[in-house]
Amino acid sequence: MDIQHLTLLEAKRLIQERELSPLELTQATLERIERLNPSLNCYLSVFEDAMEKAERLTRKLKDRSSINPLYGIPLGIKDIIAIRNKPLRAGSRIWEGYTSPEDARVVERLRRSGAIFVGYQNMHEIALGVTSVNPHFGPVRNPWRTERISGGSSGGSAVAVVTGMCLGAIGTDTGGSIRIPASLCGAVGLKPTFGRVSLRGVLPLSWNLDHVGPMGRCVEDVALLYRLIAGYDPSDPVSSQQPVRDPLSQLQGGVRGLRVAFAQDEFFTQAEEEVLGAVRAAAAVFQELGAVVDEVAVPMGLVAAQTNGLMVISDAAAIYEKQLAEQWHLFGEDVLQRLRNGAVVTTAQYIQARRTQTIVLKEYRDFFKRYDLVLTPTTPIPAPPIEGRDSVEAARILTRFTAPFNLSGLPALSVPCAMSREGLPIGLQIVAGHWKEELVLRAGYAYEQATNARHRFAWSDRL
Repeated sequence: MDIQHLTLLEAKRLIQERELSPLELTQATLERIERLNPSLNCYLSVFEDAMEKAERLTRKLKDRSSINPLYGIPLGIKDIIAIRNKPLRAGSRIWEGYTSPEDARVVERLRRSGAIFVGYQNMHEIALGVTSVNPHFGPVRNPWRTERISGGSSGGSAVAVVTGMCLGAIGTDTGGSIRIPASLCGAVGLKPTFGRVSLRGVLPLSWNLDHVGPMGRCVEDVALLYRLIAGYDPSDPVSSQQPVRDPLSQLQGGVRGLRVAFAQDEFFTQAEEEVLGAVRAAAAVFQELGAVVDEVAVPMGLVAAQTNGLMVISDAAAIYEKQLAEQWHLFGEDVLQRLRNGAVVTTAQYIQARRTQTIVLKEYRDFFKRYDLVLTPTTPIPAPPIEGRDSVEAARILTRFTAPFNLSGLPALSVPCAMSREGLPIGLQIVAGHWKEELVLRAGYAYEQATNARHRFAWSDRL
């Protein structure tokens, strides 16, 4: 069967109506992986037990009057999130030989929902980078132009989703690592509020900035995955007890009357002209849909991005302190450079960064008393070439518009909004106040429906 353009919710309906079995869907997914992965390199490992679970769920299906939300749905997982008894590497030689005896909290939740995990997805080494040009396992290639980067660090997850090698994926985001590959590959990616989704069982990069979130082919799929993984986890010290609203029940609420800030200050307009034009056109769509759109300066963008960058490398150097001293030769060149840069950040610099973070949080809390949403580009450029790309410089450029919302912990969604002249996706970033994931999803859905974005920017099998 052709699953290239099948969404997660469409597959869910077909399984519920007994028109499609988990076995048929999983087999089709694995066949696509076998055919496409050699060219795109988005999976590091494929799980042999996926078909066994699909067969078991298919047998049980005839005896069930109702089924779990993801019953028999094949999902991919970034190679940094623990699945019990599966070798976990974080795209690095440092973690070679490590196997977790327990599932991460998000995996527990998805298992209970009936999901089938088909494999671990390739990524930028230890998540410290945004190109997914991995020196140990090879680069993840952009499906639109295979000589271009996929973005990262959740590059494999974005590519797998876009090309039908899974129906949804879970990634992580510390400076933009869900939204950047979503933007560069044409997927939808959500970074929830800091503390909304448990980090238990996720190999850390920064205890202060890491987020876990879903990726999919459309906003509705991402909303469902978010609903299933969000919630309080008492075993995660940064998990919040804030109530989780159901985004699916509010998706069709539209944006009429919402106060939308279209970021037009010196910082958020430093991007290629076709990117700025695409986001300006998206802002016009919001206005046509009844939102009140103002061109405004968004507070502290440059300071927030720079502070996030300093904290990421410093936190990573602390986490990998022992390996940096004893196994430094196992790191790729770009990651080793960034870890060493983080190791020389002074205590005074880090204290100043945490103070800046507190100020940024207040500025954004005040800002979102006046506005419901912010619109920015997700990335300032479409996907650049793999060859000749300096990963450290790429991180500075590609995290420009995403990193401020890691430092502030705000929920942010990337949705496709245009194609570049070279045929590469361009992403629109939608941001809301803390704990308002349902609002960014509602806004993203309204835009997606109004522009037919899901079909206009869908990848066609060309490999």
